[in-house]
Amino acid sequence: MSTKSFQDLIKEVHDIGICQECGGCVSFCSSAEYNIIGFKDQYSPPVYINEDKCLECGICYYICPQTHILDDDLNKTYKFSDYSSMPIGYYEDIYSCQATDEEFLEYGTDGGVVNSIINYLIEKKMINGAIVSRTDAPFSREATFADNKPDLIRSSGTKLDISPHLDEIQKFSTYTHSIPELNHYKFKKLAVVGTPCQLYTIRCMQDLGVTPSENVEICLGLFCYENFFFEKSQIKKFEKDFNIKFSDIVKINIKEDVIFRLKSEGTGEKIIHIPFNHLKEYMRPACNACDDFTNIFADISFGGLGSPDKYTTVIPRTEKGKSILSQVINAGIINCLDLDSNKKDKMTELISQFSQSKIKRKEDFMKNII
Repeated sequence: MSTKSFQDLIKEVHDIGICQECGGCVSFCSSAEYNIIGFKDQYSPPVYINEDKCLECGICYYICPQTHILDDDLNKTYKFSDYSSMPIGYYEDIYSCQATDEEFLEYGTDGGVVNSIINYLIEKKMINGAIVSRTDAPFSREATFADNKPDLIRSSGTKLDISPHLDEIQKFSTYTHSIPELNHYKFKKLAVVGTPCQLYTIRCMQDLGVTPSENVEICLGLFCYENFFFEKSQIKKFEKDFNIKFSDIVKINIKEDVIFRLKSEGTGEKIIHIPFNHLKEYMRPACNACDDFTNIFADISFGGLGSPDKYTTVIPRTEKGKSILSQVINAGIINCLDLDSNKKDKMTELISQFSQSKIKRKEDFMKNII
């Protein structure tokens, strides 16, 4: 088989609309100082910048989350080789946890667990910082670096004050371009909080030993059913369809559906639940081509699904992930609910249903484009 190149990615991934825009190919190429490809528009697939200088090494093709060249290697490494572990991925136990720190709990999306763990790792000097996501407005996030508690609190971004931003932001996306941020911190030992496609790409890079993946000390994965994207021109339609004003949104959360907490005169907050299928026209199209809901290649996976309000569902996967979770529990950084086997079975069944739904969605989508 001849070596694949970025031109093959364009034909096989970009042209059929399944590029996740994770930035792995761009990150590798710029870290190696080839600078052959890059993002001209953060909301569109990367493009050639200096095509005539392309080495056609094929690395960009190998690490793309849509080519699946390294699936067998990753499945073996992360104990996902047995189909019986589908669709949740390899795990030995599941938890429902909550931060003991009041600030992390207040500003966290669910139980404030992810930032609590990152803060612990920073304080213990196990990492130098983390690439996290900061929310600037409803459905608008960007990657940022955090190496202390105040940074992590600000990055939580779930209490929104978005009135100054709406006039400035023309496009809104909940997808965060985290991988390219790695290039700015080559001297760091980093934690990365990411979606399934992003962590898959990082694992491919680590499997091949390509830069800048050597800087990633731990991968913290988020459950991800879909990300949202729409232009400012669609705001009025969104507000009319769901009777929600952007300026009233103070928090967005995801469990079995999308939960909006709104400012409401006299009552403090108003809560509205919107099913995922009602938001289909605002979904990033490439999310249709992803079948990983629980982030199977993470060291630890996190999500709101399956846990009560103000708690985070936590699934440690690797030995490193299990060790870190044990440390933060023993240190009193997080508390976990006492779940019997029946409760755990119900949690895993619900998560499995969402995982199967995402797998089926991809199967149907790919039939129509191939």
